Amino acid sequence: MIILALDSGLERTGYALVEKKNTLKNFKYITSGVFFTSNKSSLPLRIFKIYNFLNKLIEQYKPDCFVLEKLFFFANKKTAISVSQVQGSVLLLAEQKKINLVFLTPLQVKQTVTGYGRADKKGVKKIIHLTLPETKKITQDDEIDAIAIAVTYCLLN
Repeated sequence: MIILALDSGLERTGYALVEKKNTLKNFKYITSGVFFTSNKSSLPLRIFKIYNFLNKLIEQYKPDCFVLEKLFFFANKKTAISVSQVQGSVLLLAEQKKINLVFLTPLQVKQTVTGYGRADKKGVKKIIHLTLPETKKITQDDEIDAIAIAVTYCLLN
C-alpha cells in the first residue's frame, strides 16, 4: 500500500510517500519533498499549481491513501484559511481519483513519532532522522512533518 502524506500549506506543501508493509518494520520510505508556490501569484493559480503537482504525484506513484494533518487551532487565521483551501483541493483530488483520505491530529503524530504529544519540531526531526537514516539531509520542516505524518499512519494502521 502506497501512502501519500501531506503537510498542507499555500506557500509550502510538504509531501512524503511511503510504502506500508506487513512486516516488523512496516513501512519503507520512497521519497519526499516540498512544493513551493509564489506569493506573487494569485490564490486560484497557487491552488491550481498545488493541485496539478499532487495530480502528477498520484499518476507517478499511484497512492492508495492520502494522509493529512487535521486542522485544530491556528493563532494566525489567515494561515488557517489558506491551509484549508489547499486541503480542499486535496479533498477534490481524493474524490476524483477514489483515493482513501485519512486525517491525523498533530497530537497523534507527535505522540506516535516521539512518544510525547507536545514535542517540538526539533524532537520530531531527530526521531525521523534516527528512524529513517536516508532522511538525514532533509532540513525543511514541512517535509519532515509530511514524513512524520506518513510514519504515524503506518504505525497506527
